[in-house]
Amino acid sequence: MNEGEFDPSGDRAVSSELAGVLPVEFTAFHSQQHRAYLRYAHLQLGSPKDAEEVVDDVFTFLLKVWRQALKEASLHGFAWAVLREHVERRLTVLGRQVAMVETAWFAALRRSSRERLELLESKLGLYAAIAGLSERQYDVVLLAFLLGNDCDTVARMMGISPATVRSHIRGARRTLSRKLGVDWIPGEEKDQ
Repeated sequence: MNEGEFDPSGDRAVSSELAGVLPVEFTAFHSQQHRAYLRYAHLQLGSPKDAEEVVDDVFTFLLKVWRQALKEASLHGFAWAVLREHVERRLTVLGRQVAMVETAWFAALRRSSRERLELLESKLGLYAAIAGLSERQYDVVLLAFLLGNDCDTVARMMGISPATVRSHIRGARRTLSRKLGVDWIPGEEKDQ
């Protein structure tokens, strides 16, 4: 996937007026995570507008509880849980399921030529299988493979260790290979 594929609005930094009033750590965290959170929310919700609103809500909430958030065992893990909760809440309000299958498939379709349409149909099955993974495996697969982050970045974003990310990738590959009827080759995840 292209870097900006699930990035409907690009980076949005904290305005310079606000940056002077907000805690420095919050401004830095916002700068580091905003784009990734926006891409994840867009993939889940399928709408740039919904993704932007949810991510704005997430950072507004985090700002309100910032002092307490800094005391959490993992700031990144706490913030990731807040993002997931806000995305799930928005899906409930909209009365929709996760849009990842359609969002990823249509993005791939936009990039493809007619010769590749047959391959894309098989990707639709892959995306549907990914949607059936456990919560942690699903997030790791989306962040690592659909959004193109390396293991260390995924680990930092989710507040888990790189070893745990690799473990989730191995489990996801085994599950996906079983669901899709393809052979899983142990050791493939070392390229991540």
